[in-house]
Amino acid sequence: MAHIRDSDGSSSSSHQNPKSTDKWAASLENLLEDPEGVKRFREFLKKEFSEENVLFWLACEDFKKTQDKKQMQEKAKEIYMTFLSSKASSQVNVEGQSRLNETILEEPHPLMFQKLQDQIFNLMKYDSYSRFLKSDLFLKHKRTEEEDEDPPDAQTAAKRASRIYNT
Repeated sequence: MAHIRDSDGSSSSSHQNPKSTDKWAASLENLLEDPEGVKRFREFLKKEFSEENVLFWLACEDFKKTQDKKQMQEKAKEIYMTFLSSKASSQVNVEGQSRLNETILEEPHPLMFQKLQDQIFNLMKYDSYSRFLKSDLFLKHKRTEEEDEDPPDAQTAAKRASRIYNT
């Protein structure tokens, strides 16, 4: 999970910038790297009553970047209380959460939630992500993106129009 960025990250600055929805559809990793993608995915998960999954994943990503030990303890406790405790307000459904008790919060380390984060990532990847790509929310955004595209020339616009209206 630590190697989310891949070699095509550099191509995003080239003049042939792929549409964001194309990148989102390529992989869940791409979707989660894009703030707009995260926003749309969260909207979708809210409707599915599973927004806590992406919120937990994002909290774990933020946690791994934390250097200060005191901040790390605070964030670990917040993640535990928000997502993993039996009294959590946004409890995520992960195996082994019962084994993660509050004593681990005393000595936090950057990867302490990694296994649980991986479980949630896979849950999203093989469950809600595929439904997101078929959802009205995603498809509307994709259509809007195609309509808003700036054509380099009229012939391209005509091809794009035929692609949009002949689907």
